[in-house]
Amino acid sequence: MRTQINSYLTFNGNCKEAMTFYKECLGGKLVLQTVGDSPLSEKMPKQMKNSILHATLTKHSLVLMGTDMAPSKGLIKGNTISLSIQCNSLEQIETYFEKLSQGGKVEHPLEHNFWGTLVGNLTDKFGNQWLLSYNKNTF
Repeated sequence: MRTQINSYLTFNGNCKEAMTFYKECLGGKLVLQTVGDSPLSEKMPKQMKNSILHATLTKHSLVLMGTDMAPSKGLIKGNTISLSIQCNSLEQIETYFEKLSQGGKVEHPLEHNFWGTLVGNLTDKFGNQWLLSYNKNTF
């Protein structure tokens, strides 16, 4: 098994909505575990029972994880992290880019850069940044 880094997103009560959106955009299998369905249930306030303790979206080697378990200091959204997807076809990059940008903001539309890779980036409706690329010579 190879070592890899996976993205783990923290939300403020809308993890299920966001991960369901990502599943609609990217496809794959989504598994959601609520606080109420976990051993933590008895230790957490009643209003947190429907919060997502852990979510995993998987499609082949793509793994995206998330949670509603924000730290006590709250969420601080910044511009230091982007979720990067190396797409394996022109159709895939166009589909993902179009779907992920719905309700969000396209920062740079899909365009070929000087080394021949099709790239684009956007911020989705949940405030997460995505960088998508496709190089037909890689596949």
